[in-house]
Amino acid sequence: MPTSVTGISTSSLVPRFAQRGFSLLELLVVVAIIGILVGAVVLSVSVVGADREAEEETRRLQGLIDLLHEDSLMQSRDYGLMLTTGGYRFYAYDYKQLKWLEVAGDKLLTEHALRDQLVLALALDGKDVKLEKKFETIDREKDPQPQIMILSSGEITPFVLDVSRDGVRGHFSLTGELDGKLAVAEDGYAAR
Repeated sequence: MPTSVTGISTSSLVPRFAQRGFSLLELLVVVAIIGILVGAVVLSVSVVGADREAEEETRRLQGLIDLLHEDSLMQSRDYGLMLTTGGYRFYAYDYKQLKWLEVAGDKLLTEHALRDQLVLALALDGKDVKLEKKFETIDREKDPQPQIMILSSGEITPFVLDVSRDGVRGHFSLTGELDGKLAVAEDGYAAR
């Protein structure tokens, strides 16, 4: 060990290899801080971004209506879609009884309830349609009439159906044209 003129050692008491790098505790603290920041960013993006559940419900309805549109052309069968603010149900027209009946034996076309806090809003011919909150009110009617019809001629009742979450400005719109074309649009959500 080198010593100075006064007799004091000029090197430190700690060996050189122990002075390099970070301690395990310091690294763990940094990793924990990064994890907290990443979690905060992920949460803020999901709050600000589009509502995935609303989009999934919109895409599900689009797929079902497309499927029924093709089936109605192939089978010469008319279908109807009955909507409430919290769900939907499909019907088939029975020409013997001259009324709309629920489709039996098809799990895809049975009554479907939306996920919590998702809401449907319907517009026909540019006018908002007041939807019932639940199917119980509709079930009391002897001959319920679907709001949207998918006809064997290839025509669909023109409509705009909004799927949104209570308390959130944004929504997904499913637009149906007379010729059966469907389009999904996103409106009111912050850019991703």
